[in-house]
Amino acid sequence: MPTAGWRTRFAPAPTGFLHLGHLVNAIFVWGIARAFGGRVLLRVEDHDGTRCRTEYEAALLADLEWLGLHPDEGSLASYAARHASDQHSGEPPRHSPRHSPPHPLRQSDNPDRYAAALAVLSERQLVYPCICTRRDIAALAPRTPGEELRYPGTCRARALPPDSTLARRVMLDDSVEHFDDLRLGPQSQQPSQQCGDVLSRDRHGGWTYQFAVTVDDFQQHVDVVIRGEDLLASTGRQLQLARLLGRPSPPLFLHHPLLVRDDGTKLSKANNDTSLRERRAGGATPADLFGEAAYLAGLTARRRPVAVDELPALFSDRLLSDRV
Repeated sequence: MPTAGWRTRFAPAPTGFLHLGHLVNAIFVWGIARAFGGRVLLRVEDHDGTRCRTEYEAALLADLEWLGLHPDEGSLASYAARHASDQHSGEPPRHSPRHSPPHPLRQSDNPDRYAAALAVLSERQLVYPCICTRRDIAALAPRTPGEELRYPGTCRARALPPDSTLARRVMLDDSVEHFDDLRLGPQSQQPSQQCGDVLSRDRHGGWTYQFAVTVDDFQQHVDVVIRGEDLLASTGRQLQLARLLGRPSPPLFLHHPLLVRDDGTKLSKANNDTSLRERRAGGATPADLFGEAAYLAGLTARRRPVAVDELPALFSDRLLSDRV
């Protein structure tokens, strides 16, 4: 059980507008933190410079303000200062800008953090250049439908010169990672067989999701990671990466249900699912949206408005209290 004041995070990627799926994650994050003595930090995961937009970041900040979801660390106002600076300068929105004022919890503002972490692993001779594309990997390692693409280690023994590519992979060993999910119970994963050596930086020099979030959760002292079930499979590799980076004790994990459409596919920004701002424009209140998301996630027995200050009560009387 985490000590008093443990930390979790809400970490959206500004690649589109927030939708009900994000709201379910926010309900779990804020509800559990408030019910069990935790703190919420807001991290903007804009490591993907090709898809992230400042206008989406500004929109998600506005949505959180309207919903009444205020983080304990990484205040909405501290992020909003960037957008005020952009408007004052008259500059158009950029993809993943790094300009004044930088923010310690915005990924694009802190590339040196990831470079330093990679250097730690390089000193241990755990990093190597990789020139393989996804197409190369798919051709070398055929998979069955639904199976994850696994890197077979092609460049491990190639001894490529460092300047041959910006892409870097981190060597994983064959260990099995055991962890106890706070909702789903005991889990075992073998990352070397699931995904193979983890790509930490791509050929364009961009930091990958798996590497960036592992570094961030370690350095930002995140004790409990609360996220959707679609990310369950990545937990073992992040645990192993964190251990290689020197994290003395791993975070706890809780993977919550995803919202899905009638055909069983999850809600997604890429699929133009109804955004919170569209629902707001249509007359929905924060309580309406919290209530709908909580019902669809199985947290309430019927659809009803749920105020933001009611979120802790959705969790305080559940079995989760015996485990968090």
